[in-house]
Amino acid sequence: MKNLFQKWGLLSFVFVFMLAILTACGTDKQSNDAVEDVTDAGTTDVSEEVAQAFPVTITDDAGREVTIESEPETIVSIQASNTEILYALGVGDRLIGVSDYDNYPAEALEVQKVGGQDMDAELILSLLPDIVLATSYHYNTHGDILKQYEEAGITVVVTGSASSFDDAYQTMNMIGKATGTAEKADEIITDMKERRAAIEEKAKAITDKKKVWVEVSPAPDIFTTGQNTFMHEMLETINATNAAEDQDGWVKLTEEEIVQLNPDVIITTYGYYIDNPAEQVLAREGWAEVTAVKEGQVFDVDSDTVTRPGPRLIQGVETLAKIVYPEVFGE
Repeated sequence: MKNLFQKWGLLSFVFVFMLAILTACGTDKQSNDAVEDVTDAGTTDVSEEVAQAFPVTITDDAGREVTIESEPETIVSIQASNTEILYALGVGDRLIGVSDYDNYPAEALEVQKVGGQDMDAELILSLLPDIVLATSYHYNTHGDILKQYEEAGITVVVTGSASSFDDAYQTMNMIGKATGTAEKADEIITDMKERRAAIEEKAKAITDKKKVWVEVSPAPDIFTTGQNTFMHEMLETINATNAAEDQDGWVKLTEEEIVQLNPDVIITTYGYYIDNPAEQVLAREGWAEVTAVKEGQVFDVDSDTVTRPGPRLIQGVETLAKIVYPEVFGE
C-alpha cells in the first residue's frame, strides 16, 4: 500500500509539474505575442511618423522660409519640370492644376491647365490647392498674385531656374520635403547619380574625343548651348567636347561660325516641332565638308530629356552616350 501511495504521489507531482510548464509556456507565448504586437505597432507608427513628419519648414529658391503645416493633398504646379518630379515622387494623383506646357507623363495631359508664365489666378484661387509650386519668374513678375494665394490660405513654394544636375537634385529634394516624399526623392537622386557615375567610368576608356555641336533651334536663327547648361554637363559626362565650350548659356552663332567649328557629331533638339531636322541639316548649303554632315552623324533627341530639370535628365545622358559613342555605349 505504501508503494501505491508513493506511485500515485509521484504521478501527481509529474502531472502538476507538466501543467505548470504548459501554463508557463502559454503565458510566455501570450507575453511574447503581446510584445511582438506592441513592437510591430510601434514600428508601424514610427515609420509612418518618419514618412509624414509635418509641419516641415523649407527654404525655397526665393530664399524664403516656408512652413507646410500638414501633408498637402492638393497641388498646383506651374512648371513642367516640377510636374514631372511630382509624378516621379508618386504624388501625381494630388495634382489639380498644371501649366499649359505640361506634356509628361501622359496623365498630366488630363489635369486642369492653369496657365504658364501668365497664371490664371482666378482659376487657381477657385481650385484652392493646399500648395502651389511657382517659379522664380512668377515670384519676380507676379509677386502680388502669389501674395493673393497666400492670403487665401494656399502655401506657395518657389523653385528657381536650374542649369546643372546639382540644381535639379536640390529642386527634387525640396519638392520631396514639401510633399512628404523626401525618402523617395533621395532614391531618385541616388539612382541618377549612380547611373551617371557608371557612364563616367565607362567614358574613361575613350581616348579619341569627339566634338559635338548642339542645335536647340533651326536655321536661320541657330542657337546652341555653351557652358552652364545641362547639355554641356552631359557632354562632359560622356567625355565629349562641346563645340561651343567657349560660350556661356544659350547663344546664337552664324552658319559660317558653325562650319568653322567642324563638329564630328551634330545633335538637334527641335524635332518635336520641325519635321526631319537631320535631313534639313544635311541639306544645308555650304555644310557638305563638315565632318558630321559628310559622315551622316546628325541626330535629333527629345528636348525635354536634355533641357528639363527633372528625373529624365539621366535618360538624356544615356541617349547622348549611345549616339556619340555607339562603339562604347551601344547595346
